[in-house]
Amino acid sequence: MARTAKTNPRARVLGAELRQLREAAGLGVRELGRRLGVGHTTVWRYESGVKPPSPEDTASVLTALGVTGAEKDRIVKMARTVRDPNWLTSGVPGIREELAALMEFERTARQITEVGILVFSGLLQTREYMRAVMDSLPADRVETRIAFRLSRREILDREDGPHLVSLVAEAALWERIGGARVMADQLRYLAKVSKRSNVTIQVLPAGATTWHPAHAGPFILFEFDDQQPIVHLEHYRTSAFLRNVKDVRDYCDAADSLRRSAMSPEESRELIVRRAEAIESELD
Repeated sequence: MARTAKTNPRARVLGAELRQLREAAGLGVRELGRRLGVGHTTVWRYESGVKPPSPEDTASVLTALGVTGAEKDRIVKMARTVRDPNWLTSGVPGIREELAALMEFERTARQITEVGILVFSGLLQTREYMRAVMDSLPADRVETRIAFRLSRREILDREDGPHLVSLVAEAALWERIGGARVMADQLRYLAKVSKRSNVTIQVLPAGATTWHPAHAGPFILFEFDDQQPIVHLEHYRTSAFLRNVKDVRDYCDAADSLRRSAMSPEESRELIVRRAEAIESELD
């Protein structure tokens, strides 16, 4: 059985940042360990999040990597709160730490289950649909954010990439974010990628007569081979990463329940195609 390491979201993100900085400096884990006077396994533990470094150790790592100024202060500050098991952020979703966390979890996950309501998974969005979703952002930031999100989709092309399970409410198929043409193209793209072996799209049918977990809002469940699962929640101006064992177990159960309630992948694909055809017929 795979070893389950007790890491938390902040530890994973701190470790990912330290690893990226080490790689950017052109150093291996053994060379960095030699400069710090520690074994290479200690460096690995820092970077994997298994044993997050103290603020003092973090400062030493950054000094060895030549990181100074505001960047060093920011990462040391992160190390001071790294042991918080659940991570809540307020403000506009998409700040640097949160994006770094999402990228790290997407990169290392075995399976990603994303429950959506009225918007499709960011990993399954077309460029124009992304642009419509980001319409409220300042114009000078939109293209950068689109390029960033498109680059995140590349994990689905890796041989060792995660399996993505996207559960979306049927109501999302009736929205026309970006207009009819954008929506039709988005639906066609969903139908296409749903045929991939590592992508499963299931639609939660409208007209439910009993409450189910998706009525409480969207969430993303990250499952790993050697780590405990992590849940990401995002609302208008607040987001949270959850690691508490009981909380996460409840979301795992919710995801299983929703998959049983949803249409099959084949039924979902047929419905998506029919909706695309209906919208396209109006454009003729």
